[in-house]
Amino acid sequence: MVGLDREAAKRAFDGFLAGKAFNSTQIHFIDLIIDYLTQAGWMSAGRLYESPFTEYSPRGVEGVFDSTQVTQILSIIDSIRETAAV
Repeated sequence: MVGLDREAAKRAFDGFLAGKAFNSTQIHFIDLIIDYLTQAGWMSAGRLYESPFTEYSPRGVEGVFDSTQVTQILSIIDSIRETAAV
């Protein structure tokens, strides 16, 4: 599968990022997700608990974001995966 267009990957996270103040670790984590999506086209939620994501926290996404934010990120990734499957 060809990777996802970088702008499309960024747009997928626009609503999540809009109007919120994130720290540099959180921004880098989202950028890493976008980079991964740009290369692979989709990702499983489990990837967020593996390297290189665990370099930001041993707990992966749950060590970087609160539970509500994790749910939102997983929803975005699921949406991208569903679109890629169509």
